[in-house]
Amino acid sequence: MTAVDTLLTALADGSATVIDLTSPLSAQTPILQLPEPFANTIPISLEKVSDFDDDGPMWSWHNVHTGEHTGTHVDAPTHWKSGRDGKSVDRIEPSRLVGPAVVLDFTAEAADNPDFLLEPEHFETWQAKNGAFPDGAWLLFRTGWSEFNTDAVRFANADEDGPHTPGASVAGAEWLAASNISGFGVETVGIDAGQAGGMEPPFPVHYNLLGADKYGLTSLQNLEQLPITGALLVVAPLPIVGGTGSPARAFAIVGADNE
Repeated sequence: MTAVDTLLTALADGSATVIDLTSPLSAQTPILQLPEPFANTIPISLEKVSDFDDDGPMWSWHNVHTGEHTGTHVDAPTHWKSGRDGKSVDRIEPSRLVGPAVVLDFTAEAADNPDFLLEPEHFETWQAKNGAFPDGAWLLFRTGWSEFNTDAVRFANADEDGPHTPGASVAGAEWLAASNISGFGVETVGIDAGQAGGMEPPFPVHYNLLGADKYGLTSLQNLEQLPITGALLVVAPLPIVGGTGSPARAFAIVGADNE
């Protein structure tokens, strides 16, 4: 029996399950809101082409209007100045979009402090306890923030100083960029902390991660259903030619012995 046969058998008999990590994508899905004078992306909307009517009596379909970075989405290197000469989303190797999922659970810390930042010592302490991050892993930053992903105001958690959501510090971002991972996934609207615009460089996770040919994955949910290690992550963005990112379906395959 091949490895693929084993996986298919496990999925068929229920000894492995698929967990959807993707937030529903609708006109109400919270999206990033940049302050003036910066331009903002648009939420998703559907434009009817036909709906079992004179324009198409046997079929229904829509044109989709949305931004590359809407809802659960992938950030490709070309999304950021530091990676502008790197890969667009269509050029990311499929092998980099499938890999071990490692869950970093900081829900308690984020509940106490919405501006909580990951530092290098958080990664190093985790590895000292649980083992080294596997090559090509996706680090999934669990904060509990997905609880708010149907409420744009709570999701942004903004005041006069801007949004307050957890992320990584400059040093934490540099550590991620130098590591052996493929990507960094979060429950928040973007891979940086809400207050990251005031750091140096601004938005250091974007700057460091994407500049190092690593990828971001945002607006995840159901991370509480994953083991800290042992799950397989599959990330499926649209291969938009020249795209700086894409809405994506993300799911994890979990064995019954790892639940």
